[in-house]
Amino acid sequence: MTAEAQFPAGFRWGVSTSAYQIEGAVTEGGRGPSTWDVFTGQPGRVLNGETGAVACDHYHRYAEDVALMRELGIDSYRFSFAWPRVQPGGRGPANPEGLAFYDRLIDELLTAGIQPVPTLFHWDTPQELEDAGGWLERDITERFADYAALLGERYADRVPHWITLNEPMVITLMGYAVGAHAPGRELGFGALPVAHHQLLAHGRAVQALRAAGATSIGIASNHAPTWPASESAEDLEAAALYDTLINWLFADPLLLGRYPNDDLAAAMPGPVAEDLAVISTPMDFFGINHYAPVSVGAPTGNADVAATDGIPLPPGLPFEPRTLEGYAKTDFGWPIAPAAFTEILRTFADRYGDRLPPIYITENGCSFDSVDDQRRIEYLDGYLRALQEAISSGIDVRGYFQWSLLDNFEWAAGYSQRFGLVHVDFETLVRTPKASYGWFRDLIAKQRAVQGRG
Repeated sequence: MTAEAQFPAGFRWGVSTSAYQIEGAVTEGGRGPSTWDVFTGQPGRVLNGETGAVACDHYHRYAEDVALMRELGIDSYRFSFAWPRVQPGGRGPANPEGLAFYDRLIDELLTAGIQPVPTLFHWDTPQELEDAGGWLERDITERFADYAALLGERYADRVPHWITLNEPMVITLMGYAVGAHAPGRELGFGALPVAHHQLLAHGRAVQALRAAGATSIGIASNHAPTWPASESAEDLEAAALYDTLINWLFADPLLLGRYPNDDLAAAMPGPVAEDLAVISTPMDFFGINHYAPVSVGAPTGNADVAATDGIPLPPGLPFEPRTLEGYAKTDFGWPIAPAAFTEILRTFADRYGDRLPPIYITENGCSFDSVDDQRRIEYLDGYLRALQEAISSGIDVRGYFQWSLLDNFEWAAGYSQRFGLVHVDFETLVRTPKASYGWFRDLIAKQRAVQGRG
């Protein structure tokens, strides 16, 4: 990226990770079991039977990883608290050893001049709460508010920015509707209460964090354009329904205080109107995770599992994801389409207007299995140019977090997909910066030089 593609003064550069994907140490320090510990122990759930039991061993090697971040030149690091490390059963007093670990991590970051940007929940529900119904039950929203208050009271004096949830759509769809992620439920449209309870938990967490002194709070929600497979009326209708369920079911309640249509509102549990007032508690920023657009058409009976990371969807759905032809692909099979990045940001600006707070890109990245990863460099260059185009058109984007610092445990795909700027040998745990690490480091340095900040 040349100096002509400048980002605004004060634009923040960071990387993202999540607890279960990198921490390991799942039985150490008083940590309780999570849904992912149980799920990965079930045969056939994860590629090659792999688990996050060790992952990148960040729990023991966090200082080494913070040193890599400092050398990279980032000013912000998005990580997640492991709920079962903080509250082993998801309720009651905090685990002192868990809090002490995050004390050490946060202090190490601050010493390195890096702002911690923690996410409260990145899919690792305490198993005890799941046994009581998990995200299908309203009680979990109370437990999450207590958890948020506990963390806010402990860390608000040192943590400037907070994220409540990561990608509520994914745990709704993949965890409860089709069963490809923990907790492995296959409820189809019966999973809709999971969406509502996550959104309500978010709103209650925003309120709890504010009461504890937190000043900058948002969410990390994944969004991408839905492209109709054709211009036929049937494909347009199917794509619109998919778009509503994947994008607007989650963003509209947060930013407009309503569900996209009356049918969805009627499908939700509890006093929905009262809940929406809590769900739409104003945020200080909106985090968008973006990877790739999705092509969707009317059902044909020949569902293309390649379009859903190889995960079959249940029969009888009123839409069908299709492989998007004509685009280069990442090693995960995701299409590389930088224009879709600009498109989704413009869609948000148009749809929400002055209801949209400043945006952070809380995840964006790609899987390529190479240390000399020139294709990742090409990907990042294209997507950052697309982001800069959106900013130049007047969209208020304040920062970019690359996914991810490290190769890590990629959920149902195990260790088969490498998203990191840093290669991790999962046998020896040796870290090796990739070519993209050097490219991203140089990009950040050039941007700061142009802005007069470094």
